[in-house]
Amino acid sequence: MATRTARLLVVATPIGNLGDLSARAAEALALADVVACEDTRRTGRLLAHLGIDAPKLVRLDDHTERDEVEGLLRRIRGGEVVALVSDAGTPGVSDPGARLITAAVDAGIPVEVVPGPVAAIVALVGSGLLDPSGRFCFEGFLPRKGPARAERLAELVGERRTIVLYEAPHRLGRTLADLAATLGEDREVAIARELTKRFEETWRGTLGEAVERAGREAPKGEHVIVLAGAAPAGEVDDDTLLEALAAELDAGATRRDATANVARRLGVPANRVKRLLHDAPDPTRRR
Repeated sequence: MATRTARLLVVATPIGNLGDLSARAAEALALADVVACEDTRRTGRLLAHLGIDAPKLVRLDDHTERDEVEGLLRRIRGGEVVALVSDAGTPGVSDPGARLITAAVDAGIPVEVVPGPVAAIVALVGSGLLDPSGRFCFEGFLPRKGPARAERLAELVGERRTIVLYEAPHRLGRTLADLAATLGEDREVAIARELTKRFEETWRGTLGEAVERAGREAPKGEHVIVLAGAAPAGEVDDDTLLEALAAELDAGATRRDATANVARRLGVPANRVKRLLHDAPDPTRRR
């Protein structure tokens, strides 16, 4: 690690407990000529904690990343070592940094990752919901509204792997309600917050119970939602799906809502229902 070779160092930082910062991460930060970070004050405090004389700090967040990428690449081409950090965890995982990393790779610039904490993995392992096969999918933050949100939720209905989501405290109640309405109130869930900190908490129950709890208690801190995968469903043939679609459409549902409702109720992937509705003659004529 202790080499002056110009490159981009992607450095994971603690998600709460400063004791989780590795010796290698500290060495990487001490080596850097420039540190690209979400919040210069927060990163400055971390460097001070480590006893590192502050290198140049460049703000790199959702608002500035696009504008800062070329300047940071020029610094590396000029012989400097640039370290990339986020406020907590691993850069690029639902945090800024992906554009810079991709641009560096495309430009043939060496990229070295210094691994460390990821909130999604910490919550997943502690949830008790990880499939024995070890398979899971990470969805990050759901789209906040509109068709994009509805479509993403519908895609999760038949997902057999354990599902991991991030959510901000002020949106937690709505997201849990949407998940319960789409995946069913009986779906098992674990909700983790304040991971690795003094008041770390993981709550376990069903989505229905989680919605009630969120209505009683004001959520605090960033949350990780871990959902059990969909149970294996019996084989559902196309005729059954078309009959169900016809009933939904006859009742006044839009094609999008009919697709989501049938997928949820019959436990089949939304994409299968969507393709069937697209390819089949008008389902209402079957009734």
